[in-house]
Amino acid sequence: MGDSQNILQKFAIKVSDWSEKWFPDSYIFALLGVIIVAIASMAIGAPATQVALSFGDGFWSLIPFTLQMCMLIVVGYVVSVSKPIKFIINTLARIPSSGTGGIVLVATISLFVSLINWAMSTVLTALLVIALAQRKELKLDYRAAAAAAIIGMGATWALGISSSAAQLQANKASLPESIYQLTGVIPFTETIFLPQSLIMTAVLIIASIAIAYFSAPKGQNVKTIDQFNIELDRDDTEVQNTASHKRPGDWLENSPILSILIVILGAIWMFNEFSKSNPILAISSLNTYNFIFLMLGIALHGTPRNFLNAVSKAVPAISGVLIQFPLYGSIAFIMTHAMNAQDLSLSHYIAEFFVSISSKETFAIVMGVYSAILGFFIPSGGGKWIIEAPYVMQAAHDLKYHLGWSVQIYNAAEALPNLINPFFMLPMLGILKLKAKDVIGFTVTQLIFHIPLVLFLLWALGRTLTYIAPTF
Repeated sequence: MGDSQNILQKFAIKVSDWSEKWFPDSYIFALLGVIIVAIASMAIGAPATQVALSFGDGFWSLIPFTLQMCMLIVVGYVVSVSKPIKFIINTLARIPSSGTGGIVLVATISLFVSLINWAMSTVLTALLVIALAQRKELKLDYRAAAAAAIIGMGATWALGISSSAAQLQANKASLPESIYQLTGVIPFTETIFLPQSLIMTAVLIIASIAIAYFSAPKGQNVKTIDQFNIELDRDDTEVQNTASHKRPGDWLENSPILSILIVILGAIWMFNEFSKSNPILAISSLNTYNFIFLMLGIALHGTPRNFLNAVSKAVPAISGVLIQFPLYGSIAFIMTHAMNAQDLSLSHYIAEFFVSISSKETFAIVMGVYSAILGFFIPSGGGKWIIEAPYVMQAAHDLKYHLGWSVQIYNAAEALPNLINPFFMLPMLGILKLKAKDVIGFTVTQLIFHIPLVLFLLWALGRTLTYIAPTF
């Protein structure tokens, strides 16, 4: 009886079994992405030499973001394995009474925390999965739990205050002049805080949790962490100050004095940063977020030696980010910088095609499909909006379509590829020591339901809004 399966469980497990056998490592996935966009760019007339140059020029274009993501993983891990935060995570992990309950808990936290800060949700939920997996009596399916940890990135993150596109549109200083002349400033009240946007967010949260619950394997179909032969560190990240002080360097490493002084300096900077700008916008900056968590990690671990030991445990988790993000930078550059004889790029032709086939009635669906497709190849919310906005917002103007909802169409749709694109899975996968093929069966299940649901909501809710001319 415990092994009976519903249709969602059967589908998720079949896709998972298939992906474990056939789905390549995420590095291969990135390589294929480069080859596909390179061939497509040459197909529109871009010279092969220019494609190759764009590949090389773009290879290091995401270096700042790569470092940010690496620091995100490291500081998130360091904070999460400190005694106070581990206590909170372990307390949460004691709430579920079953593996399915654990998966629902992870999904719920991922969905809600992503609304505040997508980066925080990625690391926090991964550490929660580890804590749940260590409760052997739960019989937690490690694959489904890991997939639940990324749900927020594919459902809600871009509809919350960390939305890159909404933030760009709400701040004149951040907008390129070409976009500002089209849209003016669009405040949060016309994007993420629209009643229609809040309704869509609520529906997606409920649907995502329901799918996670009904697709969770049960009985003999459960694949626990033990079946992956993964060894997770339990207590060795909490290195106590027990080293003998045989030399002055030992004393400095095991004394909290230096850590306290650094944290005081950091606290002064943070006070100034949050005093001069909107705190919500400040915390949504990855640099500020990483700085806060770095200072918090130093404070929570007390001594430099304890802090460094925790950092050394986190470093292996960043290997996928370091080697794959440069390839995604090349993909974005080839799509936008490899020009044909008419000085047009692949991204222009894709946008032009979707704009040409849209009408006011179909705008939401057509633009949603376009944003999702482009998001698969350019997985950067803010950077992709700068590429996409001139075409999308011009079409919205011509069709007299609500400009704020046009931003939300982009936000909701561009998040969808995150459910199957390894780009944003890498931090979570690195911490859990899994590969994309291990979780793809369950994230594909979410995606299949999300695509029609998101497109319908964008279309139906968009019909309730009227065009408002931009203000400058």
